[in-house]
Parts: sequence; C-alpha cells; structure tokens
Amino acid sequence: MACTMIESSTQPINKKEIGKNMSAYIEWVYGPESSDYNQLIEESIKVSLECEGINMPLELSVMVVDNDEIKTINNDQRGIDRPTDVLSFPMISYNDDQTMAETIAAQVADPETGHVYLGDMVISWDKVLEQSSDYGHSIKRELAFLVVHSVLHCLGYDHMNEEEEKLMIDRQKMILDTMGMTR
Repeated sequence: MACTMIESSTQPINKKEIGKNMSAYIEWVYGPESSDYNQLIEESIKVSLECEGINMPLELSVMVVDNDEIKTINNDQRGIDRPTDVLSFPMISYNDDQTMAETIAAQVADPETGHVYLGDMVISWDKVLEQSSDYGHSIKRELAFLVVHSVLHCLGYDHMNEEEEKLMIDRQKMILDTMGMTR
C-alpha cells in the first residue's frame, strides 16, 4: 500500500497481529462488535503506522464504549465532564531532538513480546454513529477517522495550535485517502 506524502467488558478482548510484529488489543464494551469493524480498526492502525514510516514491533489497545463511559473517562483524565468521540493515551514522550522512529526505537520493549507499547485509545460508539450521520459519511469512514486520529496522537501529533492542527488534518486525510476512506 503506497502512501502519498503531504508537507469492564462484556465481550472478550481480541488480540490481533496487524502487521509485521504489530499487535492491537480490541475490546468492545459497547456497540456491535463484528469482524468487519475489527478488521477496519486493524487496517486503520496498520496504514497509519505505514504512512508514518513506523515499521517496528508495537502494541496498542482499543476500547469501544458508550457516551456515558467515555464521559466518565474524559472527566477523570482531563477534567472535562462531557462525552467526546475519541481519547488517546500515548505511552511515549516525543521530543524535537529525535525522529518519531528513533524515539520509539529507544523505548524499552516488553521482554516477552519484544513490542513497544504505543498507547491506548478509547472510542465512543455513540459518537461514531452520531458523527457519521452529522457529516454525511459511512459509519466505517467515521470509525476509521477516529482510529487514525488516535494513532497520530499516540505518535506525538497534536492540534493545540493552527500549525499543528493543519499538519494533523493533512496526515489524517492522506492516511484515509490511502485507505480509500473519502467523504
């Protein structure tokens, strides 16, 4: 796949190998877990990492919840008492002295798996449904967007100012276009 560069669970946790030495733990606390959605989550992670030039053993977790659960997490972690679409919890601190790949490679890997833990993402299924309707695109496109957005956060991207936001939007669009997930 070529990337075009631009300047408490009721269901079991699924661990999937999603690329060369990359694993994702996907837990559906809420929503219609299906192999199609799991495959889309895995593909979104894999393509995001490939497009960012990251090809090393990594792990991350994905939890799909409802608005009530993500609101609680958002309040506990960020002091914001409302639901949001996705929360990202990167496990790696990036700095300007190293490239993203160098920073990840310098992390201590799990001695059993050899994987570096990239982070956690929490997605509101209610927001996936709401936003896909609001923006007039498919549920799959919205889910892919939120996963890509969260992976980019776990890779050190942010949108705290106009310049960062433009870069992140450009990266998201490039990755989603690579996946064929256009609006």
